[in-house]
Amino acid sequence: MKCFAFLNHWQRRGAPRGPVTVEAPPVAPPQPEPSPAEELSLAGTSSPARSGSSGRRRAEKFSFRELAVITKNFKDSNCLGEGGFGKVYKGRLQTGELVAIKLLNLLGEQGRREFLLETLMLVVLEHPNLVKLVGYCAEGDQRLLVYEFMPQGSLESHIHDLPTGREALRWDARVKIALGAARGVSYLHHAMNPSVIHRDIKSANILLDDEFNPKVSDFGIAKFGPVGDETHVSTRVMGTYGYCAPEYAMTGKLTAKSDVYSFGVVLLELITGRKAFNTSARRNNSLVIWVRPYLRNGLYSAMADPALRGQYPERAFRQMAMAAMTMVREDPRSRPTMLEVVAALEFISSGSDASPSTSDSAARSGPATQ
Repeated sequence: MKCFAFLNHWQRRGAPRGPVTVEAPPVAPPQPEPSPAEELSLAGTSSPARSGSSGRRRAEKFSFRELAVITKNFKDSNCLGEGGFGKVYKGRLQTGELVAIKLLNLLGEQGRREFLLETLMLVVLEHPNLVKLVGYCAEGDQRLLVYEFMPQGSLESHIHDLPTGREALRWDARVKIALGAARGVSYLHHAMNPSVIHRDIKSANILLDDEFNPKVSDFGIAKFGPVGDETHVSTRVMGTYGYCAPEYAMTGKLTAKSDVYSFGVVLLELITGRKAFNTSARRNNSLVIWVRPYLRNGLYSAMADPALRGQYPERAFRQMAMAAMTMVREDPRSRPTMLEVVAALEFISSGSDASPSTSDSAARSGPATQ
């Protein structure tokens, strides 16, 4: 735990060093591209990770017509947003359950592989802080994924360009979201064998339920981590500008520490309210670069999100800022693991450190009125 000096006293008192790692079923290495028939079978067949005593819900197969009906033929008014892989629509199943339906933009074999990868990842992975797959559609040239509906949308929508009337997140909600999302990523890195590297950790891919519990989403470009004596995975560079670890961007060498860097950027977004990359800024348009002089000179209040209006405990704010900066160190070997990140965030959220230091300390884990 050498990355987080402020944890030393807490650990000497016998506090846990991190979450208990949950045993997960082994994940097989990627196989050759399946035929369309094999793709349907793989996506729809219950695997050991989804059957047995775990009580997991099996992914349901939907027809394209069914999904077109519940989205009113993918009407614009039902569109929740659009990402690099397609638009996401809101719909209601016959059971009454609200769902989010991703209509993928299929760009040849690459798009088809991304659909299959995300389907298989979500079939195998299960954690309270990972988005759940309800079902899928693989009909003709159409590829759609059906997820549980997350009513509060993305973390990004709660910290950047807030629409009129939307409340800013309070400090305790930000800590809660950071800790939950960290647990989800830690599960990918430490409970899976081989590990899973997300490759696109960002605030837009952290979704929130009604109680602001976070769930990591979008596994379309995830990769299995190195196995055996391997130290990294060599792959085409993908991800989002501003979040991508420098060593991965320059060499294509991917490790779990690449996700750690991206998560550190998300923490910086949470405490500053600034975007990971500001295209309108003339200089210091990278959040990581912008924040460094503030930390170096101890100007913590100057870097705080104005939407917090000073309603945060100074010690906890400082600790989260320090934790974030260890995660975005240029040398990946000096970054903490996600297990260590979880332990640090548990410490920050414990006791009075998670509560604002003003009379508004009874704030719930929801937004704060601006």
